[in-house]
Amino acid sequence: QVQLVESGGGLVQPGGSLRLSCAASGRTFSSPIIGWFRQAPGKERESVAAINWRSGGADYADSVKGRFTISRDNAKNTVYLQMNNLKPEDTAVYYCAVNKYGNSWKRPTLYDYWGQGTQVTVSS
Repeated sequence: QVQLVESGGGLVQPGGSLRLSCAASGRTFSSPIIGWFRQAPGKERESVAAINWRSGGADYADSVKGRFTISRDNAKNTVYLQMNNLKPEDTAVYYCAVNKYGNSWKRPTLYDYWGQGTQVTVSS
């Protein structure tokens, strides 16, 4: 089993920044992908960003390119999502997840483990 704990969400004004953290514990895999997803009320869960734990390669949704940065700290088993220039449309519950085989960047159905989510609200 893998346990994922997200933190760092909150209320921020448009144009502001937040950094989300996802701390992982439990089983390890050779080359997993760690993804951040978000889900707004009435909408489907969508991929925001993902990182290959082994190589550091990353993938981003078009809507966040240039504003969000995903990174990892191997020593702390933690993945971060730095979110800058936040917009009201970024408001959602953000989840981190593990794709243990490293075979998908964006498909939530191929992710095996999920955190409980953290709320991000962008509003003035």
